[in-house]
Amino acid sequence: MRYRFLGRTSLAVSELCLGAMTFGREADEETSLRMMDRFAEAGGTFLDTADAYGAGRSEQIVGHWLKQHDRADWVISTKVRWGPGGNRAGLGRKHVMAAAEGSLRRLGTDHIDLYHVHGWDPAAAVEDVVRTLDLLVTSGKVRYLAVSNWAAWQIQKALGVADKRGWEPFAAVQPRYNLLDREFEWEQGPLAADAGLGVLPWSPLRGGWLTGRYTRGGSAPADSRIGMAEAENWGERWGVYDTDRTWRVLDELRAVATAAGREPAQVALNWLLQRPTVTAPIIGARNLEQLESDLGAAGWDLDPALVRRLDDVTAVDPLPFPYDTLANSGHDAAPE
Repeated sequence: MRYRFLGRTSLAVSELCLGAMTFGREADEETSLRMMDRFAEAGGTFLDTADAYGAGRSEQIVGHWLKQHDRADWVISTKVRWGPGGNRAGLGRKHVMAAAEGSLRRLGTDHIDLYHVHGWDPAAAVEDVVRTLDLLVTSGKVRYLAVSNWAAWQIQKALGVADKRGWEPFAAVQPRYNLLDREFEWEQGPLAADAGLGVLPWSPLRGGWLTGRYTRGGSAPADSRIGMAEAENWGERWGVYDTDRTWRVLDELRAVATAAGREPAQVALNWLLQRPTVTAPIIGARNLEQLESDLGAAGWDLDPALVRRLDDVTAVDPLPFPYDTLANSGHDAAPE
């Protein structure tokens, strides 16, 4: 496992981050603890959870595991936004401060290394959100701040407020980004590069689509992530991705994996590791077998010619406006 700094910070993290969304849900506590053991054995140092995962159960499991390990060796990320409603949800100061205390208690630690806002809250003024997060940093309860599931303009607005007021800015962004979903590159990617934000892609295998497990004309088993997505109306459900473009991408991914002597999932993750600004994809697993496969993405680089093949097959062409015009902004021909 190799290590990288998170954006412009001096916070060193492993090149893969183990996501704990399955902990206490698809994976029971015993399996979750064993997966963290294996991740540590492979050189991993970066864990990501959220107070919304299993209504705090995921954080509790991570906390149980941390008690048996040296806290200084680990970078722990968690999140705040969702809840049952009222002052138990959102990004208002009352909820954020209480949620941070709850996460610290469940994790069994005195600080959170990376604290994400987990979604946009239209009821919370950006200045109040940024000020509240700054208070958590200055109190010593949080080391760095991050953002997930915000639009680029929302992130930029928060960065502007932090700069104007001298408050702690975001250090990282956690977007949906994978071979099938490259929209991150249109707005958030350039913003991350300009602002020096670390990038922690979630759903890097898009719920299992990029494992090579599925084929045209098939369907997802009910107990798979995509099968669950169909039942729960999640974004990665079969009806959303069962398209000609998806199958073209999967055909090329399998071919590239064969050429590289790797599994499709490992190639898909390694492609992300080579994208500009990406720090660490967040891998998720329901069992040790899945985790073992994902760990095979670390410590090597896909051949540049094979990277270009994946770039080409996954590129959105034509790009929607204004990204088509921006992509050609260096050419001499004037736009229409």
